[in-house]
Amino acid sequence: MLKRLGPSVIEAGETTSTALFPSTLEFNPPAHGTWNIVHIGMLVPETHQIYVCAVNCMRGVVLTAAEMGMQNRFSCVVLKEEDIIRGTVEAVTLEGISDVLRKLPTLPPCVMVFPVCTHLFLGVPMGRVYRELERRFPEVDFVRAYMDPISRKRLIPDVRLRKAMYDPLQPCVADEKRVCLMGSDFAPDDDSDLRTLLAAGNRQLTCVQDCATYDEFLSLAKAGTILAMYPNGRYGAERCAKRLGRRYLWLPMSLCCDEIEQEERLLCDELDLPLPNFADEVQACEDELTKTHAVVGGTPIALDATAHPRPLGLARLLLEHGMNVTEVYLDGVLDEDAPALEWLRSNAPHVELSSAVMPELRVAPRRRAAQTLAIGQRAAWFTGTEHFVNLVQGGGLWGYAGIRTMARLVREAWINKKDTRDLVPRKGLGCESCL
Repeated sequence: MLKRLGPSVIEAGETTSTALFPSTLEFNPPAHGTWNIVHIGMLVPETHQIYVCAVNCMRGVVLTAAEMGMQNRFSCVVLKEEDIIRGTVEAVTLEGISDVLRKLPTLPPCVMVFPVCTHLFLGVPMGRVYRELERRFPEVDFVRAYMDPISRKRLIPDVRLRKAMYDPLQPCVADEKRVCLMGSDFAPDDDSDLRTLLAAGNRQLTCVQDCATYDEFLSLAKAGTILAMYPNGRYGAERCAKRLGRRYLWLPMSLCCDEIEQEERLLCDELDLPLPNFADEVQACEDELTKTHAVVGGTPIALDATAHPRPLGLARLLLEHGMNVTEVYLDGVLDEDAPALEWLRSNAPHVELSSAVMPELRVAPRRRAAQTLAIGQRAAWFTGTEHFVNLVQGGGLWGYAGIRTMARLVREAWINKKDTRDLVPRKGLGCESCL
């Protein structure tokens, strides 16, 4: 019997909890700027990725590696139906990986192995596989990665990889002058509050994006303090800090000046850094937002959760400064974003909160009577606009400088058109690409 799935759009004032939409079949809109596990893994220099799965599952990761021009750092071991029937999945996995490594021109210092759902369904003893691989190739660090979408209700592959990729870091003597940012796809900009505050206290910020060699990557373990700001990187950074015995700080990306002040005070107190002039920082944000409002006026604005992990906080920021946010595409609300949802209920109850993956969105109209300004690739695709901020996963924006950069990006998006049809299907915004 056919069953109605439920509404894909709800007004903010009608919400009663942070659970906005039912978990159902999903539509995957063709906006692919967000990173997947191939992109994330490639951040670790000189590593080689090996995926062990059926041909149909292999298509996406193969294309990603090809689009990045990283075929030389990517290999596959194909599982067939007969392997499942005969019970040879463990043997094929072990011998396939070994065969790949023996045939490489040089043995990589680190190999990321990606088993899949099949290994979990069949109870393949991957621990035994890894131990044998380590015996055969003692000079290689094997990272226990997974490509298993069945884990979406637990630790998704994205989160698990952001933890596993730092597992090779080993305990060592800490350098209290070094601070390591973990779990983010983008390094903070040069003018980021994080870099500015640390530099003022004679501290050095390091992250995987700064590493050109695997040895440089391993040296991240020397950092006396480990930070995380991107939600999907929080688990891995916290676990790594605990394992290495390091100070750990969770400083989530925020677009609220009061919250930013709390975070920067925490950072400065913990690391004995000089405090910035918060009044001046807030005024500089107000000036940028005023300029942006003068440019965009009452233009309808749509935004989505792939642009920033706190889309409701972004909506609140723009609304509080006179801009016309009409819709937000998201499928869940982070705990940190819950206060912004409560604010929208009371102060902007008619803002539409729309799912980005409900099946009926496949046939939803993608043109608007009024020209829309979008923040994020999905919002741009759903609204059919050429005016959009091409940003994914927060783009490394943090602190007051993050607000000011966002304000500049919004007004630049309204002034200058982009080729939406060309840009949004490209995978991994900001990644190396041969396309």
